[in-house]
This record gives sequence, C-alpha cells and structure tokens, in this order.
Amino acid sequence: MKKIVILLSLILGFQELDAQSCCFLKKDDMQLMASNKAFQRSHKLPKPYVHISKAGGEMIEFSTPDGQKAKAFYIKAAKPTKTTLFVFQEWWGLNDHIKREAEHFYSTLGNVNVLAIDMYDGKVATTREDAGKYMGEANPARLEAIIRGAIKQVGPEAKIATVGWCFGGGLSLKASILAGKQGVACVMYYGMPVKDVTELKTLNTDVLGLFAGKEQWISPKVVAEFEENMKAAGKKLQVKSFDAEHAFANPSNPAFDKKSTEEAWNMAIAYFKERIK
Repeated sequence: MKKIVILLSLILGFQELDAQSCCFLKKDDMQLMASNKAFQRSHKLPKPYVHISKAGGEMIEFSTPDGQKAKAFYIKAAKPTKTTLFVFQEWWGLNDHIKREAEHFYSTLGNVNVLAIDMYDGKVATTREDAGKYMGEANPARLEAIIRGAIKQVGPEAKIATVGWCFGGGLSLKASILAGKQGVACVMYYGMPVKDVTELKTLNTDVLGLFAGKEQWISPKVVAEFEENMKAAGKKLQVKSFDAEHAFANPSNPAFDKKSTEEAWNMAIAYFKERIK
C-alpha cells in the first residue's frame, strides 16, 4: 500500500510539472538583439519621473509555479469585476512610467482591475546597457512562471486582457496565449510576435498590433510574417504601422511622437472597450 501511495505521488508530481512546463522555451528575437549596440542606441533614456497613484495603486506579491514570488503594481476596480488588464513593461522594467500608463488605462477604461507585472523581479534599468542586460538575460521559463502566477492570482473566472510595449509587447501576446480561454483582448505595441503557428492557434482572442513603420527591428517584414502566421492559425489580427520610430508611444521617450501616440491610444481604448464590457 505504501508503494502505491508513493507511486501515485510521483505521478501527480510529474503531472504538475508538465502542467507548469514552459511553452516559450527559447529566448525570442528581441531578447537575442538585446546586446546589439545599434538596438540599444535606438532607445532614448527615459525622462525622470516619480509616479504617485491617485487611484490607490499599490505593489502586491503573488506566488509563481516555480516556487518563487513575483510582484506587480495593482489597481483594484471600484466595483467587483471579473476583468483584469495585464500591463507589461518595456525593456527598462516596471518603472514609474509604466505605472503611470497602467493608471491611465485604469482611469480611461472604467471598471477594470489593472495589474502591471514586474517581469524583472525588482530590477529597473536607467541605462541602455542595463536594460539590454536585463532583457537579454531574462530566463524564458521564469518569465512564463511569472505570467502563470499572475493568471492564478486573478483566478480561474477572470477575464484577462493584455497590453505591453517593446519587450512587453511580445509578453502581452504570450500572456494572452497562456491565458487560454480566459484571454479576451490583446494589444501589443511594437513587440516581437510569436512565430509558432501552433501556439498562435491556442489564442482565444483576436489581436491589435500597433507597430513603428520606421524601425528596423520589429520591421515591416516581421509584421508581414506575423500577419501570415495569424492567418494560418485562423486568428484575427488588426495591424496599424505608424510613420514613427520604435518606442514612439512612450511619454518618457525624448523622441515621443504625440500624434501617433494619440491615434494608437484611441485605437487601443476602442478595442478594449468592445471586448471587456
């Protein structure tokens, strides 16, 4: 009898590990270009900013399936709601600019929980070199564990929408894939798309892709390939390529493109409001 109990424990343990196994085992192309000096120089240093939440946003901690803890900036909806918007940082990390953007979405969308997830476990870059290091060295298994932990944190009945910029644009798409049937909306700003059609087929939502037409990294060629892959996966994708450079929508960017940002913002808000009623 004791042997049977041990055997069952081992089987259940393997099943749990399998359920927590990584879908995104390899670093994507954006992570691989993190040490590229030209890519680093294409990112302007963020302007100084300290965010003071007017909506009661606070840092919280949650468990992740790899046995660790993760953190996020959380703003709770004024009234009970099943909808949570996951917000994903740029390559700099979860800095105050991202907290401000998270709060901007919160105040604009209305009754929605917002969770801006710390994907670097507390590290925030203030130099291009550090940003490249943190993004390039981020373990895909750990990134997925953080996302899975966030999904568990909001609960099995939650409706999950996602948005992110730069590195976070790719994470937004990956999070929507990992959310499975809970995924209801996905916006990605100039992020590296998932290329595996098999993974894209598991999306439960369509995607709005907002890209920078002038950049050479997430280039028009990359975007065109994304469109083809989404079509092959049988998923809907709306794409808008702006006449702008990478990170055009970041207010902390000295090269901030106000006109393109406003158009992209209005598209994102309209998209979310149609899907998270």
